[in-house]
Amino acid sequence: MKRVIVTGGGGFVGKAVVRRLIDAGINTTVIGRNAYPDVTEMGATVVRGDIRDRDFLNTVFRDHDTVFHVAAKAGIWGDFQDYYAINVQGTENVLNACRHNNIGRLVYTSTPSVVFRGGDLAGVDEGTPYAESFLCHYAATKVTAEKKVLAASSGALRTTALRPHLVWGPGDTNLIPRLVARGRARRLRIVGRGENLVDISYIDNVAQAHILAAENLEHAGSAAGQAYFISQGEPVNLWQWINELFLRLQIPRVTRRVGFTKAYVAGALLEMIHALLKKSEEPPMTRFLAEQLAKSHWFSLAKARRDLGYMPQVSTPEGLDRLVAWLGGRERE
Repeated sequence: MKRVIVTGGGGFVGKAVVRRLIDAGINTTVIGRNAYPDVTEMGATVVRGDIRDRDFLNTVFRDHDTVFHVAAKAGIWGDFQDYYAINVQGTENVLNACRHNNIGRLVYTSTPSVVFRGGDLAGVDEGTPYAESFLCHYAATKVTAEKKVLAASSGALRTTALRPHLVWGPGDTNLIPRLVARGRARRLRIVGRGENLVDISYIDNVAQAHILAAENLEHAGSAAGQAYFISQGEPVNLWQWINELFLRLQIPRVTRRVGFTKAYVAGALLEMIHALLKKSEEPPMTRFLAEQLAKSHWFSLAKARRDLGYMPQVSTPEGLDRLVAWLGGRERE
């Protein structure tokens, strides 16, 4: 890798990938819809634009050899067309720009949500089939996009997809801040029995996996056309982990409970009400969220270890120490 593009390089995962690339002395261009002065300070070139603009991508991708396609519309609420335009059509534009500019490698940031079909997923591997029905537009459009990325892999353009689960760590602007805010407001409930195991993924390990994937595509090529689950390699009890974090932050433990069925039905009703009233804000509970909070979701790392040589460098306890220190620093600012 000598000249690299990172779409969504101003976001949580994208910025971590950019930092790794800059530290390795690789010329890096970030595409995003904002200026990102902190990314510029790292040493990257930031180009403002939209992945929905095919002509823009065709121009910016010129003279680059590798693309990390991290940009996406995430979340579990919103208009389907917005999700489709960014996650599917945007990905099609990225693929087209790679071909147009003879770029040889594309690492796509996907999600384990592509295989969520309801119920528990315990230790499953990449042979698990894609879901065929969905509880949110994000999962539906990411399935379509991942399929397109993997189908595009060829001798001229090697592609691979990474599926990190619940990415967390310093710099997080979504998952952890929302969790902490709800905890401080005492608006969290244990959904179901509270025994569900989930995979989590520390941000530095996710960035490491992206670099390993690109290096594989450049050399061995065994990752071409393949998808990989990425995590800490050891699932945690979701509610014990949350309460450990809260204890470190002096936030009251989550002890109140709600049954899964009750939460799921409430989510369905709230989705209907928000849709009828055309509310843009996410409902406090959805069917997808109820599943995420109550069911086990953890995955085998055997394939990532074998093909990519992936081994998490930052353990969960060490990552928690770093996260707590970062959150403490934010509160003192």
